Amino acid sequence: MAQCAQSVQEFIQDSFVPMVAVLSSQEAETLSRKNNLNFAELLRPFCRLTSEGHVRDPNNQLQMVKNLRICVNNLVSSPIPSSCSLSPSQYRLLGEVVLSSQPSEGAQATVVKTGDYSLNLSGTTPWFEAYRDNFLQLMPALDHEFLNHYLACLLVVSSTETVPLEQFLKLSQEQHRIQHSGEYTHPKWFIPNTLKYYILLHDMSEGDEQRAETVYEDMKQRYGPHGCYLLKINSRTISAEQDEQIPDPWSQYLLRSNQRNQEVLDLAPAANTAFVENSVCKTKVDLTEKDGPGESSSVETHPLQLDTDTSSASLQILSIINTELKKGLRDTDTLTPGNYGACLTLNDHDHIRQFVQEFTFRGLLPHIEKNIRQLNDQLISRKGLSRSLFTATKKWFGGGKVPEKSSSEPKSTYGLLYPPEAPELQIRKMADLCFLVQHYELAYSCYHTAKKDFLSDQAMLYAAGALEMAAVSAFLQGGGPRPYPAHYMDTAIQTYRDVCRNMVLAERCALLSAEILKSQAKYSEAASLLIKMTSEDSDLRSALLLEQAAHCFINMRNPMVRKFAFHMILAGHRFSKAGQRRHALRCYCQAMQVYKERGWSLAEDHINFTIGRHSFTLGQPENAVMAFRQILVNDSRQSATQQAAFLREFLYVYKSVTGENEGQLPELPLPYIDDSATRVFFGHERCLAEGEKQAATHVSLDQEYDQSSSAMWCILEEQVVSSANHGIVPGNFQPSQSCLNSQTDNLHHPLAVVEEPIIVELTFRNPLKVSLTLSNLSLLWKFAVDEAVLTDTTSEQMTGETISNEKASALQKDDFVTTEIIKEFHIGSEETKMARLRLLPHRMGQLNIVGVVYDLTSPFIGDTTSNTEGQQTPNLMMVRGRQDLKIQGPRLNLTKEDKMQIRHNVDRRLDPIITPPMPLMEVFFLQFPTALLCGEIRKAYVEFCNVSAVPLCGLRVVSTHPDFFTFGSQASTPPTHLTPVSTENCSAYKTFATSLQLGSEASEILILAEEFRQPSGVIKIPVTGDMLQPGESIQLPLWLRGPDQEGVHEINFLFYYESSEKQLKISHRVLRHTVFICASRSLSIQASACRSTAPPLHCVDDKGSRGTLVFIDVENVNTSESGIHEFHIIQVSSGSQHWRLHKYINPSKDNDCKLSSRERAKLCFRATRCEPHQGNLDNIEKYTFADLNLGTERIISSYTPCGDFFFRCCYTSAFEPVDLTSRTPNNSKSQNSGPTEYAAGSDVTRIAKTCNELDLNIIVIWKAYMIEDNRQLILEGQLHVGLQTFGKETSSLVPKEEAQEMVLLKFKSEIPPSVILPFPELSQLIKTNLHYPETFTHHFVQDSLCLVPVTLTLSNCSLALIDVIIDLRHKSTSLESLEVHSSFAWVGQSQYKLQLSQQEVVSLTLKACFFRAGVYNLNTPRVFAKPADQSSMCETSQQTASPALIIIN
Repeated sequence: MAQCAQSVQEFIQDSFVPMVAVLSSQEAETLSRKNNLNFAELLRPFCRLTSEGHVRDPNNQLQMVKNLRICVNNLVSSPIPSSCSLSPSQYRLLGEVVLSSQPSEGAQATVVKTGDYSLNLSGTTPWFEAYRDNFLQLMPALDHEFLNHYLACLLVVSSTETVPLEQFLKLSQEQHRIQHSGEYTHPKWFIPNTLKYYILLHDMSEGDEQRAETVYEDMKQRYGPHGCYLLKINSRTISAEQDEQIPDPWSQYLLRSNQRNQEVLDLAPAANTAFVENSVCKTKVDLTEKDGPGESSSVETHPLQLDTDTSSASLQILSIINTELKKGLRDTDTLTPGNYGACLTLNDHDHIRQFVQEFTFRGLLPHIEKNIRQLNDQLISRKGLSRSLFTATKKWFGGGKVPEKSSSEPKSTYGLLYPPEAPELQIRKMADLCFLVQHYELAYSCYHTAKKDFLSDQAMLYAAGALEMAAVSAFLQGGGPRPYPAHYMDTAIQTYRDVCRNMVLAERCALLSAEILKSQAKYSEAASLLIKMTSEDSDLRSALLLEQAAHCFINMRNPMVRKFAFHMILAGHRFSKAGQRRHALRCYCQAMQVYKERGWSLAEDHINFTIGRHSFTLGQPENAVMAFRQILVNDSRQSATQQAAFLREFLYVYKSVTGENEGQLPELPLPYIDDSATRVFFGHERCLAEGEKQAATHVSLDQEYDQSSSAMWCILEEQVVSSANHGIVPGNFQPSQSCLNSQTDNLHHPLAVVEEPIIVELTFRNPLKVSLTLSNLSLLWKFAVDEAVLTDTTSEQMTGETISNEKASALQKDDFVTTEIIKEFHIGSEETKMARLRLLPHRMGQLNIVGVVYDLTSPFIGDTTSNTEGQQTPNLMMVRGRQDLKIQGPRLNLTKEDKMQIRHNVDRRLDPIITPPMPLMEVFFLQFPTALLCGEIRKAYVEFCNVSAVPLCGLRVVSTHPDFFTFGSQASTPPTHLTPVSTENCSAYKTFATSLQLGSEASEILILAEEFRQPSGVIKIPVTGDMLQPGESIQLPLWLRGPDQEGVHEINFLFYYESSEKQLKISHRVLRHTVFICASRSLSIQASACRSTAPPLHCVDDKGSRGTLVFIDVENVNTSESGIHEFHIIQVSSGSQHWRLHKYINPSKDNDCKLSSRERAKLCFRATRCEPHQGNLDNIEKYTFADLNLGTERIISSYTPCGDFFFRCCYTSAFEPVDLTSRTPNNSKSQNSGPTEYAAGSDVTRIAKTCNELDLNIIVIWKAYMIEDNRQLILEGQLHVGLQTFGKETSSLVPKEEAQEMVLLKFKSEIPPSVILPFPELSQLIKTNLHYPETFTHHFVQDSLCLVPVTLTLSNCSLALIDVIIDLRHKSTSLESLEVHSSFAWVGQSQYKLQLSQQEVVSLTLKACFFRAGVYNLNTPRVFAKPADQSSMCETSQQTASPALIIIN
């Protein structure tokens, strides 16, 4: 139980006090009424004695009486028999006592910490103490006990009476008549000879004091000095001493006296207040029905039952009743008078106090002491008889006990009624007298004796009373030998409740016992006792006792928190039924602390719902909103109908709140908005394609955000910005972000353009099982106008002002920002749905998007109204509200402080800066393919449209695949003497007719590389005048080439453009486009180059290159499913700074090269070095293009698109071309430079590289014929192969990336293999040729030795001085040599040592000696070479040519 202001001993003593009646004359009452009080009320504040009294017990032992209080009441007689229970008006008054006692505003809450709970509870319950005290004072006086019977009567007469003593005689006779005539059942008197005490009341301000003293002397003569008193009051006149402040001790006592006096009032007006809640909860109960205040409602309601069947008007009814109740309370307040004791001075207060003390000590206590002695003597005189004989005598002679039925008691309490003079009642009377004067030991003894007598007579009501008081007396003995007999109390309660059916007495017994148990820290027993006392007959009592039981659970040594909360809920429910809504609300709020966020979702919903309803009816709409909000915010497990009821009540409460605060919109909790998922899109939405046009994909809200692709676009933009700014990226460069989300960089204010829409995508989630409808959904914003651009008309009113669409007028709002409104937006049950809301800014400045505003509508399930046509339409509850968007940036995690605390960065995606107009470009593609063959060339068109009102310039494009497309080169105009036929053949190439001449040399064109180069891969788009005017569009051709690797390729274009105005906040804009191209296989080309074995003297057209052959293997690797019939190789071209294809070597003389599926062809060409050009000598890169056409059409490979793709592939294709920019100019001075230039910096690697280097790029141009839709299509394309080294084969096919094989985990480390360092490739420094007759005829009969002259030619292929050793003694062991006869010998010098300068040719004449006819391989000399400056290095064996066979006949 909660803490009480009094100790339990004080509480029990104050519950049972001597009762004193007051009988006043009319004039005496008038004197008292001057102070707005009757005489009994005048004495009440002074009824507690400040000093100790004494009584002597029957054994003449002195007994102290401490802190005694007496109870003084006006004598009110009634002929109606008193009931055992309280009257309805008394129940109503108890309810008012509880209602008026509320927790104070600033009361200190007690914090209870147990486990992981921390609860704020009210430490005291003054409403319970007020109820308890008033209940005990309202206890009716009953026949089976005497504690509430009057012991004395004060007879009060005014000194102004004509004959005061006669008046005393009249009052005395009146009291005697009331007590002894038998007409009156009320009041009841303790003993027949009631103490009469005579008081002469004298008014000091009006009466004659001398006369009063004379009358008082007469009274003392007649009634004795201790039987009367002269009380002087009203020493103060109101007018004279109005300023003096006299304390008012009466106010706190008057409520109780008013309650007693109200028994005579009409009960009807408030008969229903206790059941307002029941009437509202059950709509079938008529509000005008008058139930008894102490009775329960006829319809039982479960405390956890939610009101699903209430109509929408339920809260309206509650609010109406609530206002009426408040009005009623105000009316009662006005009746309460004030200004008590206005005619009394402090001396008068002391006079009254002295009188009460005099009366008690001189009159009352001696009277009680005398009666105790008399009763004791009577009982002792009877003790001589044996108990059994005494009992038998009583039975035989009746013993004065009359068995009669009590008409006032129910049938179950039929029992014996003792006459007043019965000895059992005398014992009880003596016990009660001893108890009242605090002689608890003697009282216990008497109660115990009486209990036995009553039990033996089966007088259960009397026995229960004796048991109750025996237990209390035993407890109050204080340190006595006997412990508190709790079982006495339990028996008494059970008897009162179950046998006697008297809940009032049972309740009193339980209240006393619970306080005693609590004082002994027996909280569990106290709680059990209180819970047992709850019943359906009184909601108020049950509520108070359940609340106290809850406090018992929380005050235990190990607090039972959940039991506390559960019983608080039950108490709150009973308070609610009793009409005590404030107390009900408090109980539910305290219990909520336990259930909150513990997973008890259904319990939470019930509590919040009840808190919401009570708060609303008590005029606390904000708290009601909070509670209902909690129900809807938590993920509810309620049924759909229940959720609909919650939503309905919630909307009604919200509507009432918004009605009161009309200025601002309330914050709505539904639907949920996922703030972090908010996306913001700036700029135009992409145009849809028209006809054959395909619009650029750009960025849209329909695309998913990808971190890696975003980084790729950022790199591309940085490249193009760098290119536009002469290779420098500006320091303030920020990548363009059209669509912002939680993963983008939102630290800076995004830049939006005036007159371009801003689209905000919000993610709504409906957590309920009922659908929601949002209507008139739009964004809330604030706009600060940029002062620099204010016009004269607006600047006066707008400077420094922030416009908001929440408060501004519609005309004013649309002047700055046009807000799109979605008329209706439905969200299904438990659905997540996106809404896109649009703003169109018209002025420059700072825009802040703060939230959304909408009408929340919920149709009422099963609740309809009829319209004028008789159709049923659902009732709609609509509330206008808002939700703010509060987006947190990413959590900071850099410093120690960041890691210790939770800090978030800023996120400015909803705070764009509106900037001046910018150009806006749309890009469309025509005839753009989705599938190409590898290397296929296709011509498409791209259209650029300026759809803004601002001219744009600086148009550029950058791509992840710069080798995929080209806009062509301005310099590539064909020669005038050639006739183009490309238009006739619909070819993408520039094609010219030419006559086919077998064995003719290639045609050459010299091209500057700068004309095709694009620095950093950024292409400047050739627009006339470099500017697009507003509304203008331009269409340009675009050549595409299929990727060399088969598969699906994602190709990204980034178009860049600027405004013609400079110094804008947005320096440039970009447009993205992504295409997917499916590349399928076409041809596979393998190419290799080798040196010719022909002697240099026979190669007249070699021009110093000493004969280089290029072999090209072409295979058709296209799959037959594609429908391509065959491929034609129509031209082979070369492009290089130093080499060119010279001639097509065609032994079959058949120029037509056709390949069906899986067919191969081998082509052979002779390559030569180019003539040294002046451009190359001047460090200007010039490329020689040589074309060898295999048909009747010639394609100029150096022009668009062939030349463009050639240069693109040189830089970016998968085969590794020779670095076109890093070669030094010395490389091209091969025939003019001397050895001295290389001597200083020469090393082995460079010598080997330059010796084997071949810089020749081959272009193979093909056509393919395909049947599609019964018509023949001609496809064309080109493949590139780069030859860098002699003898090394390269391929045009890029191998597919194979997935890495999984390597088995090895637990034992293996010994690493020994590292073999690569040795430089020096086996091709010297090229050898043998010149000899193929057939030689010799007569071996004439001469047995045949000598044949052979010339060995040595060519130095390097640019360094080479030491050469020729060894003729070597015997070949190769398989090729062993197949032919080897029995010949070289005669003459068998080893030579020579030194060859760079590219020098030396011939040696050798002689071979044969012994018989046959076929011989002469290629047996071994040649060793090393650079002359490498003295420490061994000579390397040189690579020999193919076998040199000679036939000796």
